[in-house]
Amino acid sequence: MKNIIKVLTITFLGSVFAQPVMAQKKKDKDLFEVQVDGLGCPFCAYGLEKKIKEFKGIKNIKIDMESGDFSFTSPSDKELSLEEVENKVDKAGYTAISSKVTRADGSVQIGESVAVSDKVDRNRVVKTTIFVEGTCKMCRARISKAARRIEGIVEADWDEKSKIMSFSYDKSLCSKDDVEKAVVAMGHDTRNISADDEVYENLPACCLYERIKREK
Repeated sequence: MKNIIKVLTITFLGSVFAQPVMAQKKKDKDLFEVQVDGLGCPFCAYGLEKKIKEFKGIKNIKIDMESGDFSFTSPSDKELSLEEVENKVDKAGYTAISSKVTRADGSVQIGESVAVSDKVDRNRVVKTTIFVEGTCKMCRARISKAARRIEGIVEADWDEKSKIMSFSYDKSLCSKDDVEKAVVAMGHDTRNISADDEVYENLPACCLYERIKREK
């Protein structure tokens, strides 16, 4: 009888002390939530998931293609940043509209949205357009965001039918060439510049447009 009581006591104490440890393990995860523009099909979701898994320890991946909501957990000791996650989403060929991480300690961080620089002088703002290759709404989000990230840009939007991007900018802070180089860096050719083949080939399949051969 004494042996039975002893076993039960050890089992009980073991379970009591194990609970905090198990709870701690559950809390040692950072939860990332990102709204992604351009997720239109299972292929898109697979491409994004494959890219984000390049970070070690990623688990609990959830993707809602209809809403663009994307979430996953990462080990807190990896100290993964929102900037790293947004860059990875960009490299997968998509655009992070908003992002948030809830750390294991309960703290919350919100990703910085693309805002107009406070250095912009409206008296120096001019408006122009450039032709940019692309195919779909996913391209629109990628191209427009690439332009809006440049300091001095006031607004920018690309039209998938005409393939024309209209934008306004403070001419003392940036130039038309800066904008053109930014969209090309994302894999989209313009009339004057071609994107690197490797960058173009890494775009999602639905974003691959017919390229014009240029003389080198």
